[in-house]
Amino acid sequence: MDFVYGFHPVREILRHRPHAAAEVLLARRRGGQRSRGGRVAEIVELCRRHRLPVREVGEAELSALAAGGTHNGFAVRLRSGKRTAASETAVPETAAGADPDLVVLVEDVQDPRNLGALLRVCESAGVGRVLVRDRGSAPLTSAAVRTSAGASEWLDVERVVNSAREIERLKAEGFWVYGAAPGGDPPWEHDLTGKVLLCVGGEEKGLRPRTRGLCDRLVGLPMRGRVESLNLATAAAALLYEAVRQRMVALTE
Repeated sequence: MDFVYGFHPVREILRHRPHAAAEVLLARRRGGQRSRGGRVAEIVELCRRHRLPVREVGEAELSALAAGGTHNGFAVRLRSGKRTAASETAVPETAAGADPDLVVLVEDVQDPRNLGALLRVCESAGVGRVLVRDRGSAPLTSAAVRTSAGASEWLDVERVVNSAREIERLKAEGFWVYGAAPGGDPPWEHDLTGKVLLCVGGEEKGLRPRTRGLCDRLVGLPMRGRVESLNLATAAAALLYEAVRQRMVALTE
């Protein structure tokens, strides 16, 4: 069975694709009483609206389902055969602020939590699509969904087989390709207002050599402190929001 846990991921599933949910699990409070206020009331109302069963379980059972993760007293069991946390087979409805000309390609990100954090950044920055190289990358597990705080439910996430093929296809469509890499040019030195593909590599080795070679430019962040690097989600946030800034300025000119 596939479970997604945590208040925000559960709420986004109930809002965005309730048909994928089989039932919702809520933690039973001490004394067998469950508060009807706040978050619980919101989840219960969503379940009532979509005619989904709600089952109260003990904290220990929820903790076991979450495999040590923080569940906040909420979990949802997904129906088999639907788009689950580990199988991105359906494209969600695109969020209103998504920019189809801003695309991110991800390869070799092995930690599901890092992938989830990166997806949260992409959704908040209005990325139109996220392409994840299938081989070598973490699946979109419950841990990734949880870390994304539900953002993965609003993103167009596509698993791809070959990074180079996707880069060449997007170049043919007029995209400029930028690779995130230490020592790259600061992003504010480039025009990021058009069709932009940002390539983000894995935690250890970064971008694959073939991918680096296909990039039009490498972009990075000047490190002025004592640490040598940022984690990939933080670096991607800085790069993407420079693109967002430039695009917003261009709209006012």
